[in-house]
Amino acid sequence: MVGRSAELERLDAILAGLGRSELPEVVDIVGEPGIGKSRLLDEVCARARRAGFTVLRGRATEYEQQVPFHLFTDAFADADPGAQAAPAFAEVHSALYGIRQAPGDGSVESSAARFGLHRAIAAFLTQLGERGLVLALDDVHWADPASRELVDHLIRHPARGRVLLVVARRIRQTPTSLTAALTRGADSGAVLHLPLEPLSEQESVLALAPDIAEDQAKRLHAASEGNPLYLLALGHAHRTGASLPGLTPDTHPDATDFRYAADVPGGLAALLLDELGTLTGSQRRLMEAVAALGDHASFALLAVVSELSVRDVEQETTALVARDLLRAGPGGRWMLRHPLVRALVYEGTAPGRRAEFHRRAARELARRGAPATERAHHVARSLTDWDAQAAEVLTEAAARFASSAPAIAGQLLDVVLIHMPDTPDRFAQRGELVLARARALGVSGNLRESRDLLHSLIETAGKDHPELRTRAVAQCAVMERHLGHSPEATALLRRELSRDPGPSPAQAVSLRLALGMSALLTASYPQARADVAQAVAVARADDDPTGEAAALALAALGEAYEGETEAAAGFADSAAALADALTDPGLAGLCEALVWLAWAETLLERYADAERHITRGLGIARRTGQLHVLPHLLTSRAFVHLTTCRLPSALEAAEEAESIARAAGSDDLLGFTLAIKTLVLLLARPLGDGSALATGEEATAAAGRSRGWWSSLAWCMLGHATFVSGDPHRAQEAITTAGGGPELPLLQPSIRPGQLDTLAAAALTAGDVAAAERWAAQATHEADRLGLDGQRAAALRAQATLAEHHGETDKAVRLLDAAAQEYVRCGQTLWEAYSLLRAAPLVQRTGQGARAAAMWHRAHRIAVGGGARLLVDLAELIRPQVMAETPELPAQLAELTARELEVAELVAQGLSNQDIAARLHLSRRTVETHLSSIYRKASVPSRAALAGLMTRVGLGAGA
Repeated sequence: MVGRSAELERLDAILAGLGRSELPEVVDIVGEPGIGKSRLLDEVCARARRAGFTVLRGRATEYEQQVPFHLFTDAFADADPGAQAAPAFAEVHSALYGIRQAPGDGSVESSAARFGLHRAIAAFLTQLGERGLVLALDDVHWADPASRELVDHLIRHPARGRVLLVVARRIRQTPTSLTAALTRGADSGAVLHLPLEPLSEQESVLALAPDIAEDQAKRLHAASEGNPLYLLALGHAHRTGASLPGLTPDTHPDATDFRYAADVPGGLAALLLDELGTLTGSQRRLMEAVAALGDHASFALLAVVSELSVRDVEQETTALVARDLLRAGPGGRWMLRHPLVRALVYEGTAPGRRAEFHRRAARELARRGAPATERAHHVARSLTDWDAQAAEVLTEAAARFASSAPAIAGQLLDVVLIHMPDTPDRFAQRGELVLARARALGVSGNLRESRDLLHSLIETAGKDHPELRTRAVAQCAVMERHLGHSPEATALLRRELSRDPGPSPAQAVSLRLALGMSALLTASYPQARADVAQAVAVARADDDPTGEAAALALAALGEAYEGETEAAAGFADSAAALADALTDPGLAGLCEALVWLAWAETLLERYADAERHITRGLGIARRTGQLHVLPHLLTSRAFVHLTTCRLPSALEAAEEAESIARAAGSDDLLGFTLAIKTLVLLLARPLGDGSALATGEEATAAAGRSRGWWSSLAWCMLGHATFVSGDPHRAQEAITTAGGGPELPLLQPSIRPGQLDTLAAAALTAGDVAAAERWAAQATHEADRLGLDGQRAAALRAQATLAEHHGETDKAVRLLDAAAQEYVRCGQTLWEAYSLLRAAPLVQRTGQGARAAAMWHRAHRIAVGGGARLLVDLAELIRPQVMAETPELPAQLAELTARELEVAELVAQGLSNQDIAARLHLSRRTVETHLSSIYRKASVPSRAALAGLMTRVGLGAGA
């Protein structure tokens, strides 16, 4: 390959070491049109195949940007029969094509939600990667929005195993979001950025123009600026005696009647199109038809579109293949030899004839029964004036794309709105389309454009269309909230509620719920407490159980946030009773009710109830395409799984939430999801790993320094990450920034004790004992007011840290032991393990070696079983202190799980099965099951024998 030896050497090294963590998993080939990106991609694929890799090759096209996932359907068409027979391939294939062939009612039940599809494709690539896989994607700058979003996902969450993603693109035409994703990947080392520079004169002339006189070859190289495609075209023109625009004085480079594709110099375009000058009329028409049809360029459809007979199409394609203008593509379809040639032919086709090609294609596809989604691309490109039937096709396709490819849905609706007559009799229809387009724009991340559309609709709807206006206000408030404009959202909602006549009861409930949520995000829930109560009353009076459940759930979350535990628990009980009695379809209209209820239960430390409602909410949201709900449910799941020490699933949920937040384009939402991910990474990654700190930095950058809930949470999580990384001063600064001062007056009351615990520890590390004492005392006061076990445990841990600093080892042990028991009661397994690890070295100092070892073993088992790598490393760090002069646990006890060892200890303390069940929040039958397992593993015949064994090893009642 000419002039690309250095690039190939780097690519060979990556292929040889594929799967090693230190090597990039994505290669980003960038350069000008014709510089050799596709040729390099060809060579990489050829070398990978020779090395035994599976290779999938896909190419985006300029004229299929309204066809969702076109880039990947093209790539997966290359899968070999063995891969196509795999169940995973069938799932991915049906999902990709199901998006374009969904049922006519627009439901998403038969087509995967786009983020579920992302995960399914990553899993399929992982499966293929067992024997090595290269996924090569060309011209990604032209990829449809859904494909770009999937590429972004694969950059941030690469398939596991020996899988290499190689993308080729034009740097100037790549959308900003994809450029940003590749840049972030390059910064982290996951992406190798490979820019292709122009070829040198020597390389170009020797390889591409060896038969041309040296002087003339140098002139051609200078004119080509080192671009191999341009040099080949100029060399071809020279050999055939054609005039060379730009090299001869009598020819102007732009002397042509054609419109040229972007980035192709006029003179070069003339040269490329010069080959078409000798074609017959039917051959030229066939070339234009192939350029317009793209993936649909089969013999039969070409005959219809070009108005030639099938026999003539066969004859002319044979002639065009002989001239290397046409090439056979996959599936019996035809394609022009290069994307640049297609672009030039398409742009050079008279606009009227080009629109007619698309119109005939759309009619023929409709005659064959193709769904609206398959026809929409051609309908959109053929629409030159208002056509009600064409608008119906585009509207139907947009409805089907709404959940899987919302950006394309927005584009199709825009085409309809541009051509729809703006007359009074169509205002209501136009308004519905504007609402749908605004929703699609919002979901796909164009929040400001969505907000602007809704502002316009609100003003034009006025008094004549109150229902449409109210719906637009409710939707606009969501956009304002996501843009960080909660005050504007609140003002908009209050103005709508004050109108006379007012909204319907159902709309009033919706508006007041939006008010309550805006207030919650701005940490001003007390100001909206009356509005939420009014929503409860209106929904109840209107016999609207869904609205009532939602309002009660929001009240529970608001009160839980404020630390009003008793009130929050009452509202949560009522909301859960109503929600649990509703069917899934009954809850689908207000799926956010389950978000609010799950988060309220999470803050109330009711993790089993929260998980039940999270799981149900995720199922409803995925089935009904309510993607805006998913990040909130997923962050709640991540937090619950973190707290209960299930770190792998917590990280999976946090990463999915992050993916959706990035696609939504909301900085506030991204900051919130990254805040939760920061805490998960902190516990899931090894001691010294910097990913949590980097994620915390990005979270605070996204959330900013606003006084809202999400922003303060992001700063708190950054504080935890900086403390663990060894910077106590910055940790204090971050958490006090979140709280608006040293006493944290602006911080969420329901989590203050936990943040104060970190502040106290950071202050002691920094040598400020007085500050640590103040923060520990405040933690105790706050925890007593809350009455929550987990927050009380955090306060106990803060006091234990102080006691240890003052040399009061016995007191520190008692406090940490009490903290561990509080964590057991509320089910916070992760923090129980952390407290035990904190206590174990201190217990060893008091001479209770066996008990210290038992604490260490229990914490270690919890950490290993839950994937809490930070705690595992901490356990290994303190092992020498804990195990000094202490034998390992006897073999009889070493096989017990953490829970079994805990039950055995309580037996040794003389507790009955019923007492143990109450202490551990288990059923009596579960305790009996644990005891049976303990007797078997420990080889003891009875309860008394077990108690004796525990006492002998120092774990009994007198230890």
